[in-house]
Amino acid sequence: MLRALDRERYDVVPVGITREGAFVLEDDDPDKFPLDAEHLPQVIDNGTRIQWPEPGGVRTLRVTRADGSVDDLGAIDVVLPLLHGPHGEDGTLQGYFDTLEVPYAGGGVLDSALCMDKHFMKVALQAAGIAVAPWITVRARDWTSAPAQVRDAAARLGLPLFVKPARAGSSVGVSKVEDLDGLDEAMRIAFAEDDKVLVETGVVGREIEVAILEGEDAPRASVPGEIVLTDRGFYDFEGKYLGGDGVDVVCPAELTEAEIAAIQETGIRSFEAVDGRGLARVDMFLTPDGLVVNELNTMPGFTPISMFPKCWIASGLSYRDLITELIEAGLRR
Repeated sequence: MLRALDRERYDVVPVGITREGAFVLEDDDPDKFPLDAEHLPQVIDNGTRIQWPEPGGVRTLRVTRADGSVDDLGAIDVVLPLLHGPHGEDGTLQGYFDTLEVPYAGGGVLDSALCMDKHFMKVALQAAGIAVAPWITVRARDWTSAPAQVRDAAARLGLPLFVKPARAGSSVGVSKVEDLDGLDEAMRIAFAEDDKVLVETGVVGREIEVAILEGEDAPRASVPGEIVLTDRGFYDFEGKYLGGDGVDVVCPAELTEAEIAAIQETGIRSFEAVDGRGLARVDMFLTPDGLVVNELNTMPGFTPISMFPKCWIASGLSYRDLITELIEAGLRR
């Protein structure tokens, strides 16, 4: 995105967050953060510290340098968050910027929090009359105190099962269970990420994704894409971000006009059901009995192999213009 941003329109100030949570001033260098499977990019503490605008105080972005000097970087028009997972797309960072009275692009507090928690996302979608996969939600205390009851409830869902942390992103901690003997290990992996876990019925159908943008007047949907698994159990982290073998990301998907219309309508209804803002990718299954929504992602992947930009490019919106539209939506707020 650093490489694609319209530099004639925007002055960019890259801010990184270290593993320890420090906001640092980064180099404006697109080559610094390549998606390399052998060495994933990481923000290193360079000794700088970002000072965000203060409500009722200094309204400019400042940086304290490693030597203690302070530079004023100017007023912020809008922040473009590019963060996945906890603290990035769960509403906490969004609430932080709301408190600072700093405009930002993308999802707000409510839709971010709802869609980060797969349990409450399903509840919201069901309330809007949108079909979701049957599931049970298991707390760590339930698994510790009554594992036999959890196993019985999971068995009633039927096989295969998908076991997922309720509040993790990018398929981290997700397992596909083909045999109930594998449930315990799947639960262990999921509980390592979260103390709330979903066990879902595996849905048989084509895996379809549609991209949603807020728009000035109403949300609109891209042409749908399809995840085609050729030699992979499910669309995991490696397949999403590292171009792993066994998965093809196809957009536009080969669908009838009626199927495209139904997918786009379901995507927009799902976006509105969670009070969506900015953008979302809506993942669903096209089954013989209709559409089943799997999840919404309020900060979808934006790599060259990611479905969200691919679908908008296939819909006639360039990668650069897509980023511009997100930023302009944040500015309108």
